[in-house]
Amino acid sequence: MPAKPLAQLPNRRLLARVAAATLVLAAATPLTIAYAASPSAGVSPTAVAPGGPVSLNVTGCGTKTGLASSTAFGDVRLTPGNLEAANLFGNATVFSNANAGAHSVTFECGGAGGQRVTVSLQVTTGAARGGLGGSIGAMSSGQIALGGTMAAGALGTGVWVLRRRSRMS
Repeated sequence: MPAKPLAQLPNRRLLARVAAATLVLAAATPLTIAYAASPSAGVSPTAVAPGGPVSLNVTGCGTKTGLASSTAFGDVRLTPGNLEAANLFGNATVFSNANAGAHSVTFECGGAGGQRVTVSLQVTTGAARGGLGGSIGAMSSGQIALGGTMAAGALGTGVWVLRRRSRMS
C-alpha cells in the first residue's frame, strides 16, 4: 500500500507541533550536557615555533569570562563566542625566547577558584608546519572519486525531492 502524502494526513497541525517540540528539545540538549560536564579546552596548533600564534578555546565553563595562562605566552583573557558563553576564545603569541618542549596551558573559568582544565602546548625548535598539515597527503584517487560521487548523488536527490514537491503543490 503506497504511503499517503503529508498533505492528506488528518492531523497535520499535531504533526507540526510534535516536530517543533522535537526541534526545541534537540536544540536545548547539548547546552544542558555541556554545563553538566567539566570544561574541555584546546590549543591550536598544538605544536608551534617561538614567536608563533596560537588560538585558545574552552567549552563548558558556563561563565562569560575566563583566563588562559602558560609559561609559553603569559596570561590571556578569554571572551565569549556566543550569548550563552558556551565557548570562550582567545589568541596568544608564543614568546620569541620560549624554551623548546612541553608547556602547560591552564584555562580557568570565571574568577579565582573557578573550574580549571590544563592542556599541553609543544614549543618546537624549528618552524611550525604550515599548509594543509598532511591532511590530504594520504588520500587516494579512489577515495576522492567516492567522495565526489556521494556528493553528486546527494545533490541529485535534493533536486529530485524539490521538483517532486513542486509538482504535488
